[in-house]
Amino acid sequence: MAGMPVATLRIWEQRYQAVRPTTAASGHRLYSSADIERVSLLRQLTEQGHAIGLLAALGIGQLRHMREMMPVPKVAASGNWHEAAPQPLPMRIVVVGQALARRLQRLVERQPGRTVLEWVGVFDSLAEAAQAAPRSAEHGVDLLLWQAASLQPGARHELRVAQNAWGAPATAVVYRYASAAGRAELTGAGAAMLHEPADDESLGQWLTSLERRAATAGDDRRGPDLAHPAAMDPADRLASAPRFADAALTEFAGLSSAMACECPSHLAQLLLQISNFETYSGDCAHRSAADAQLHAYLQRVAGAARMLFETALEHVAIAEGLPLPASPDGKTFSAVADVRRAPAVF
Repeated sequence: MAGMPVATLRIWEQRYQAVRPTTAASGHRLYSSADIERVSLLRQLTEQGHAIGLLAALGIGQLRHMREMMPVPKVAASGNWHEAAPQPLPMRIVVVGQALARRLQRLVERQPGRTVLEWVGVFDSLAEAAQAAPRSAEHGVDLLLWQAASLQPGARHELRVAQNAWGAPATAVVYRYASAAGRAELTGAGAAMLHEPADDESLGQWLTSLERRAATAGDDRRGPDLAHPAAMDPADRLASAPRFADAALTEFAGLSSAMACECPSHLAQLLLQISNFETYSGDCAHRSAADAQLHAYLQRVAGAARMLFETALEHVAIAEGLPLPASPDGKTFSAVADVRRAPAVF
């Protein structure tokens, strides 16, 4: 996992006490996710010329800081020296499934220059991964990768718990056998799905696509705080009943506004479309259980989106001095007392 020769690792442990794994009753060394991170940092820093004897006594925070401060190497091109392009940060992953971890390790060993991975932990089950997750946000990972031998409906919650425990902005599932409902459930939740291929090359190509996705996710490698309700899947929230009647929204869209961009009209029209799609998804005919589950998910997502746009329309109406559209029961209700004191947050 750390890309270390066993002989070197033993010397670092026995001579310098750079890492101190526990020992099982069988005599095997047991390395924690913190041990793996420490060894990875030590390997990177020693490759930059730092002495292991000096690094061994440093804490994990100091080692992280030294890695961040490593100078960008200079390379020669056409006789001129220039700064080399910065290397991408390794994709930090948690793997659930020992067999999948071994396949990935084999892939990295065969093509060492193809992929940049940093194993933070390998576990036998999602429950074990969730329980072993550190409390500190500093250990955030980029991806939770799960190998499922049999995938059935109901796995989404357990996957979500493990994802939130590690603060992973993305999940991916490699499955061997799966029902249509099980696949639809996790696809709808945003997980990348792959039927486990027999050849390592196909697995490697899929992994490369996940790396690109992680690389374009932004500078914050830990992603959003998935434990916060605002960052959860919108389908996990219970949508309230529509606040504005369709006829009232249509009338609101035709009101004059001082805003040059006609945002009030656009918001009203968007709300009509989202509300109608929410109703359509709920009424859609279902050909199978998986189809029914997918449309129920779409209905919940549309309901969550409608609630956000209802709040946005209310703020715009107050800012423009426009009357709020009436609700389906003919009443007008405002949840925003003062737009200056309670700005909308999206």
